[in-house]
Amino acid sequence: MHLSVPTRRQFLLASSAALAAASMPRFASAADDHDYKLGIQLYSLRGFDVDQAIKHASDLGFKQVEFYGGMLPTNASMEQIKKTRTKVAGLGMSISAHGVNRLTKDAAANRNVFEFAKALGIPTITADPDPDSFDNLDELVKEFDVRVAIHNHGPGHRYNKAVDVLNAIEGHDERIGACADLGHYIRSGQRATEVIRLLEGRLYGIHLKDFAEMKKNTEGVILGKGHLDVEGVFLALKATGFPENGAISLEYEENPKDPIDDIRQCFAIANEAMNKVAGS
Repeated sequence: MHLSVPTRRQFLLASSAALAAASMPRFASAADDHDYKLGIQLYSLRGFDVDQAIKHASDLGFKQVEFYGGMLPTNASMEQIKKTRTKVAGLGMSISAHGVNRLTKDAAANRNVFEFAKALGIPTITADPDPDSFDNLDELVKEFDVRVAIHNHGPGHRYNKAVDVLNAIEGHDERIGACADLGHYIRSGQRATEVIRLLEGRLYGIHLKDFAEMKKNTEGVILGKGHLDVEGVFLALKATGFPENGAISLEYEENPKDPIDDIRQCFAIANEAMNKVAGS
Protein backbone atom coordinates (compact mmCIF):
# COMPACT_ATOMS: atom_id res chain seq x y z
CA MET A 1 0.00 0.00 0.00
CA HIS A 2 2.78 2.41 0.88
CA LEU A 3 4.54 1.79 -2.43
CA SER A 4 1.42 2.30 -4.54
CA VAL A 5 1.12 6.04 -3.90
CA PRO A 6 4.09 7.31 -5.94
CA THR A 7 3.35 4.78 -8.68
CA ARG A 8 -0.19 6.08 -9.06
CA ARG A 9 0.99 9.67 -9.08
CA GLN A 10 3.64 8.91 -11.67
CA PHE A 11 1.02 7.27 -13.87
CA LEU A 12 -1.23 10.32 -13.68
CA LEU A 13 1.64 12.70 -14.32
CA ALA A 14 2.59 10.76 -17.43
CA SER A 15 -0.98 10.57 -18.70
CA SER A 16 -1.43 14.33 -18.32
CA ALA A 17 1.88 15.35 -19.87
CA ALA A 18 0.38 16.50 -23.15
CA LEU A 19 -2.21 18.73 -21.49
CA ALA A 20 0.31 20.13 -19.06
CA ALA A 21 2.64 21.01 -21.94
CA ALA A 22 -0.20 22.89 -23.61
CA SER A 23 -0.62 24.87 -20.42
CA MET A 24 3.03 25.91 -20.14
CA PRO A 25 3.59 29.58 -19.29
CA ARG A 26 3.60 31.88 -22.30
CA PHE A 27 4.45 35.50 -21.77
CA ALA A 28 2.83 37.94 -24.18
CA SER A 29 4.43 41.27 -24.92
CA ALA A 30 2.47 44.47 -24.53
CA ALA A 31 2.14 44.68 -28.30
CA ASP A 32 0.51 41.25 -28.70
CA ASP A 33 -3.17 40.64 -29.29
CA HIS A 34 -4.47 39.17 -26.05
CA ASP A 35 -7.01 36.44 -25.73
CA TYR A 36 -7.78 36.48 -22.03
CA LYS A 37 -10.40 34.19 -20.54
CA LEU A 38 -12.68 35.31 -17.75
CA GLY A 39 -12.82 32.79 -14.92
CA ILE A 40 -14.20 32.46 -11.42
CA GLN A 41 -12.65 31.45 -8.11
CA LEU A 42 -15.04 28.72 -7.00
CA TYR A 43 -15.01 30.05 -3.44
CA SER A 44 -17.59 32.47 -4.85
CA LEU A 45 -19.93 29.48 -5.20
CA ARG A 46 -19.07 27.81 -1.89
CA GLY A 47 -22.76 27.47 -1.00
CA PHE A 48 -23.08 24.71 -3.61
CA ASP A 49 -21.47 21.31 -3.98
CA VAL A 50 -18.69 21.08 -6.52
CA ASP A 51 -20.81 19.68 -9.38
CA GLN A 52 -23.43 22.39 -8.90
CA ALA A 53 -20.74 25.06 -8.66
CA ILE A 54 -19.00 24.21 -11.91
CA LYS A 55 -22.35 23.89 -13.67
CA HIS A 56 -23.33 27.36 -12.44
CA ALA A 57 -19.95 28.71 -13.60
CA SER A 58 -20.52 27.33 -17.08
CA ASP A 59 -24.11 28.55 -17.26
CA LEU A 60 -23.00 32.04 -16.23
CA GLY A 61 -20.54 32.14 -19.15
CA PHE A 62 -17.17 31.70 -17.46
CA LYS A 63 -14.41 30.07 -19.49
CA GLN A 64 -12.18 29.04 -16.58
CA VAL A 65 -12.48 27.98 -12.96
CA GLU A 66 -9.96 28.36 -10.17
CA PHE A 67 -10.42 25.64 -7.58
CA TYR A 68 -9.85 25.93 -3.85
CA GLY A 69 -9.23 23.22 -1.28
CA GLY A 70 -12.84 23.08 -0.12
CA MET A 71 -13.93 21.77 -3.53
CA LEU A 72 -10.78 19.93 -4.58
CA PRO A 73 -8.13 19.24 -1.92
CA THR A 74 -4.47 18.93 -2.87
CA ASN A 75 -4.47 15.37 -1.50
CA ALA A 76 -7.23 14.34 -3.92
CA SER A 77 -6.93 10.88 -5.45
CA MET A 78 -6.00 10.28 -9.07
CA GLU A 79 -9.56 9.30 -9.78
CA GLN A 80 -10.94 12.51 -8.28
CA ILE A 81 -8.49 14.66 -10.22
CA LYS A 82 -9.26 12.92 -13.51
CA LYS A 83 -13.02 13.11 -12.95
CA THR A 84 -12.77 16.80 -12.09
CA ARG A 85 -10.80 17.58 -15.23
CA THR A 86 -13.27 15.63 -17.35
CA LYS A 87 -16.30 17.37 -15.82
CA VAL A 88 -14.82 20.84 -16.27
CA ALA A 89 -13.79 20.16 -19.87
CA GLY A 90 -17.20 18.69 -20.60
CA LEU A 91 -18.76 22.01 -19.59
CA GLY A 92 -16.52 23.87 -22.05
CA MET A 93 -14.16 25.31 -19.45
CA SER A 94 -10.56 24.90 -18.34
CA ILE A 95 -8.89 25.01 -14.92
CA SER A 96 -6.71 28.07 -14.49
CA ALA A 97 -5.23 27.71 -11.00
CA HIS A 98 -5.73 26.31 -7.49
CA GLY A 99 -5.48 28.10 -4.18
CA VAL A 100 -4.91 29.69 -1.85
CA ASN A 101 -2.36 27.09 -0.70
CA ARG A 102 -0.01 27.41 2.25
CA LEU A 103 3.59 26.55 1.32
CA THR A 104 6.19 26.04 4.06
CA LYS A 105 9.75 24.83 4.60
CA ASP A 106 8.42 21.25 4.45
CA ALA A 107 9.87 20.21 1.10
CA ALA A 108 7.92 16.96 0.92
CA ALA A 109 4.59 18.71 1.53
CA ASN A 110 5.43 21.36 -1.06
CA ARG A 111 6.30 18.65 -3.59
CA ASN A 112 2.91 17.05 -3.06
CA VAL A 113 1.22 20.35 -3.94
CA PHE A 114 3.29 20.65 -7.13
CA GLU A 115 2.57 17.04 -8.11
CA PHE A 116 -1.13 17.76 -7.62
CA ALA A 117 -0.89 20.92 -9.76
CA LYS A 118 0.90 19.11 -12.56
CA ALA A 119 -1.64 16.30 -12.50
CA LEU A 120 -4.47 18.82 -12.60
CA GLY A 121 -2.85 20.41 -15.65
CA ILE A 122 -2.66 23.94 -14.25
CA PRO A 123 0.13 26.46 -14.85
CA THR A 124 -0.24 28.30 -11.54
CA ILE A 125 -0.51 27.57 -7.84
CA THR A 126 -2.09 30.47 -5.94
CA ALA A 127 -0.27 30.54 -2.63
CA ASP A 128 0.59 32.08 0.71
CA PRO A 129 4.22 30.94 1.09
CA ASP A 130 6.18 31.18 4.32
CA PRO A 131 9.36 33.27 4.01
CA ASP A 132 11.54 30.21 4.65
CA SER A 133 9.94 28.25 1.76
CA PHE A 134 11.39 30.23 -1.13
CA ASP A 135 14.65 28.33 -1.65
CA ASN A 136 12.68 25.10 -1.97
CA LEU A 137 10.11 26.80 -4.23
CA ASP A 138 12.92 27.95 -6.54
CA GLU A 139 13.78 24.28 -7.07
CA LEU A 140 10.20 23.12 -7.51
CA VAL A 141 9.09 25.77 -10.04
CA LYS A 142 12.09 24.82 -12.18
CA GLU A 143 11.47 21.08 -11.90
CA PHE A 144 7.72 21.20 -12.57
CA ASP A 145 7.56 24.42 -14.63
CA VAL A 146 4.55 25.46 -12.57
CA ARG A 147 4.28 29.01 -11.26
CA VAL A 148 3.67 30.17 -7.70
CA ALA A 149 1.47 33.27 -7.44
CA ILE A 150 1.53 34.98 -4.04
CA HIS A 151 -1.91 36.02 -2.86
CA ASN A 152 -2.44 39.07 -0.64
CA HIS A 153 -5.08 38.99 2.09
CA GLY A 154 -5.36 42.67 2.93
CA PRO A 155 -4.41 44.78 5.96
CA GLY A 156 -2.42 42.95 8.59
CA HIS A 157 -1.26 40.19 6.23
CA ARG A 158 2.44 39.62 5.55
CA TYR A 159 1.82 40.33 1.86
CA ASN A 160 -0.35 43.36 2.51
CA LYS A 161 0.88 45.64 -0.27
CA ALA A 162 2.44 45.07 -3.68
CA VAL A 163 5.86 46.08 -2.40
CA ASP A 164 5.70 43.26 0.16
CA VAL A 165 5.31 40.76 -2.67
CA LEU A 166 8.06 42.39 -4.70
CA ASN A 167 10.44 42.26 -1.73
CA ALA A 168 9.61 38.58 -1.14
CA ILE A 169 10.25 37.47 -4.74
CA GLU A 170 13.38 39.56 -5.33
CA GLY A 171 16.24 37.34 -6.43
CA HIS A 172 14.04 34.29 -6.91
CA ASP A 173 13.00 32.37 -10.02
CA GLU A 174 10.78 34.38 -12.35
CA ARG A 175 8.06 31.76 -12.04
CA ILE A 176 7.49 32.95 -8.47
CA GLY A 177 5.23 35.99 -8.72
CA ALA A 178 1.84 37.31 -7.68
CA CYS A 179 -1.87 36.67 -7.70
CA ALA A 180 -3.23 40.13 -7.02
CA ASP A 181 -6.49 40.13 -5.09
CA LEU A 182 -7.58 43.55 -6.29
CA GLY A 183 -10.26 43.86 -3.63
CA HIS A 184 -7.85 43.24 -0.79
CA TYR A 185 -5.46 45.78 -2.32
CA ILE A 186 -8.33 48.28 -2.24
CA ARG A 187 -8.72 47.50 1.46
CA SER A 188 -4.99 48.15 1.80
CA GLY A 189 -5.35 51.58 0.21
CA GLN A 190 -3.90 50.72 -3.23
CA ARG A 191 -5.44 51.27 -6.64
CA ALA A 192 -5.81 48.12 -8.72
CA THR A 193 -4.27 49.64 -11.84
CA GLU A 194 -1.27 50.84 -9.82
CA VAL A 195 -0.75 47.36 -8.41
CA ILE A 196 -0.87 45.73 -11.85
CA ARG A 197 1.80 48.09 -13.14
CA LEU A 198 3.99 47.59 -10.07
CA LEU A 199 3.85 43.80 -10.51
CA GLU A 200 4.52 43.89 -14.26
CA GLY A 201 6.33 40.79 -15.46
CA ARG A 202 5.61 38.80 -12.30
CA LEU A 203 1.80 38.91 -12.24
CA TYR A 204 0.26 35.51 -12.99
CA GLY A 205 -3.23 35.81 -11.57
CA ILE A 206 -5.81 38.31 -10.37
CA HIS A 207 -8.87 38.02 -8.20
CA LEU A 208 -11.45 40.48 -9.50
CA LYS A 209 -13.14 41.90 -6.44
CA ASP A 210 -14.48 45.30 -5.39
CA PHE A 211 -15.09 47.01 -2.08
CA ALA A 212 -17.13 50.05 -1.17
CA GLU A 213 -14.35 51.85 0.71
CA MET A 214 -10.55 51.87 0.79
CA LYS A 215 -10.24 50.72 4.39
CA LYS A 216 -9.81 47.49 6.32
CA ASN A 217 -13.43 46.92 7.28
CA THR A 218 -15.75 47.57 4.37
CA GLU A 219 -18.47 45.97 2.29
CA GLY A 220 -17.98 43.90 -0.84
CA VAL A 221 -19.88 45.25 -3.84
CA ILE A 222 -20.67 44.47 -7.47
CA LEU A 223 -17.66 45.13 -9.72
CA GLY A 224 -17.32 48.81 -10.55
CA LYS A 225 -19.68 49.95 -7.79
CA GLY A 226 -16.83 50.65 -5.39
CA HIS A 227 -13.20 51.57 -6.04
CA LEU A 228 -12.38 49.10 -8.83
CA ASP A 229 -11.81 50.67 -12.25
CA VAL A 230 -12.85 47.56 -14.21
CA GLU A 231 -11.95 48.81 -17.68
CA GLY A 232 -8.73 50.27 -16.31
CA VAL A 233 -7.80 46.85 -14.93
CA PHE A 234 -8.01 45.20 -18.35
CA LEU A 235 -6.20 48.11 -20.02
CA ALA A 236 -3.39 47.71 -17.46
CA LEU A 237 -3.24 43.93 -17.98
CA LYS A 238 -2.94 44.45 -21.73
CA ALA A 239 -0.33 47.19 -21.36
CA THR A 240 1.85 45.14 -19.02
CA GLY A 241 1.77 41.89 -21.00
CA PHE A 242 -0.22 39.76 -18.55
CA PRO A 243 0.24 36.15 -19.77
CA GLU A 244 -2.60 34.71 -21.79
CA ASN A 245 -2.74 31.65 -19.54
CA GLY A 246 -2.77 33.78 -16.41
CA ALA A 247 -5.73 33.23 -14.10
CA ILE A 248 -8.33 36.01 -14.24
CA SER A 249 -10.77 34.93 -11.54
CA LEU A 250 -13.84 36.80 -10.40
CA GLU A 251 -14.15 36.35 -6.64
CA TYR A 252 -17.40 37.47 -5.08
CA GLU A 253 -17.61 36.75 -1.37
CA GLU A 254 -20.97 38.30 -0.49
CA ASN A 255 -24.34 36.53 -0.23
CA PRO A 256 -22.89 32.97 -0.26
CA LYS A 257 -26.30 31.26 -0.05
CA ASP A 258 -27.72 32.98 -3.14
CA PRO A 259 -24.94 34.71 -5.11
CA ILE A 260 -25.97 33.84 -8.67
CA ASP A 261 -27.64 37.12 -9.66
CA ASP A 262 -24.83 39.17 -8.13
CA ILE A 263 -22.21 37.09 -9.92
CA ARG A 264 -24.17 37.43 -13.18
CA GLN A 265 -23.99 41.23 -12.82
CA CYS A 266 -20.25 41.06 -12.10
CA PHE A 267 -19.70 38.82 -15.12
CA ALA A 268 -21.55 41.21 -17.43
CA ILE A 269 -19.53 44.20 -16.23
CA ALA A 270 -16.19 42.39 -16.50
CA ASN A 271 -17.00 40.84 -19.86
CA GLU A 272 -18.05 44.18 -21.33
CA ALA A 273 -14.81 45.77 -20.17
CA MET A 274 -12.72 42.90 -21.57
CA ASN A 275 -14.45 43.11 -24.95
CA LYS A 276 -14.02 46.87 -25.08
CA VAL A 277 -10.33 46.68 -24.31
CA ALA A 278 -9.79 43.80 -26.74
CA GLY A 279 -11.28 45.91 -29.50
CA SER A 280 -9.25 49.01 -28.70
